[in-house]
Amino acid sequence: MIYVIDHNDSFTHNVVHQFSLFDKVHCDNYNQLNKKKLEEASVIIFSPGPGNPKNYPLTSKIYKQYKGKKKIIGICLGFQQILFSEGAKIIEQRKIYHGFQSNIKVISNHSLFKKGRIFKVGRYHSLKLKEPFKINNFEITMRCLESKVAMSFENYKDKIYGFQFHPESFLTINGNLLIKKILSA
Repeated sequence: MIYVIDHNDSFTHNVVHQFSLFDKVHCDNYNQLNKKKLEEASVIIFSPGPGNPKNYPLTSKIYKQYKGKKKIIGICLGFQQILFSEGAKIIEQRKIYHGFQSNIKVISNHSLFKKGRIFKVGRYHSLKLKEPFKINNFEITMRCLESKVAMSFENYKDKIYGFQFHPESFLTINGNLLIKKILSA
């Protein structure tokens, strides 16, 4: 079962629908968690959401509690939330990407996806990871071709994955492939 933590975002139920193609999904608001369902889940997803990761201390607590014990996937704010929980800095971008389609490229030989592959993805974010970035076992695996902003990370050791973009967006081509690959990792 997949447990989605909703950060009050209009995209969350699109995430739920997309992931339900692959497994049973349960979704709760970040401040009304069902601890029994959370324990039962094999995968936890941190949804997109408004604001900054520092606005969601409970999500950081959940992350630290389950890191290395369950597969964790972060989407947009969830991507930022995981990195923030690891001590990374999340900062404002000069350009806001709300409803933009961008080309991103796989830059890592260690990624689940073939190095050099390009994906068209939907972006809805005003914040980004401040770089340089160095956290044990975390590797940036995709970047925007235009802005060079980090667009995904993978941590195989702890089974933690993040997308700065929205795989569930209609602007993302092959979003289901991305999700399927992460869930089967």
